[in-house]
Amino acid sequence: MRDPSLNVLGSVLESCSTAPITGFFRDGCCNTGPMDQGLHTVCALMTAEFLAYSKYLGNDLSTPRPEYGFAGLKPGDQWCLCAGRFLQAHEEGVAPQILLKSTHHRTLDVVALQILQTYAAD
Repeated sequence: MRDPSLNVLGSVLESCSTAPITGFFRDGCCNTGPMDQGLHTVCALMTAEFLAYSKYLGNDLSTPRPEYGFAGLKPGDQWCLCAGRFLQAHEEGVAPQILLKSTHHRTLDVVALQILQTYAAD
């Protein structure tokens, strides 16, 4: 049995979302591993502002892509974001709120805990 993943608070990582299903491994959690080069570890609450920002940068998360089983995200959905994109959104003033209990501890390799805490919804 593998060890449970930890969140940025040092406790067991909680699920981010199963509707829509999220995570690099599509397991509902912001888990990561060697194949996840984007570090999809930040459990974020989608906002219209962030979705528009992401689309502007070339990552359209709001348009449905049925060929990939992706219904598209809407404000209020929870989604595992790349840590680097979250930091970029923070620097641009458009970062969404996040769930610290569902944000993987590897996020701390990219984003300081103090920054993450300012966006905590939990």
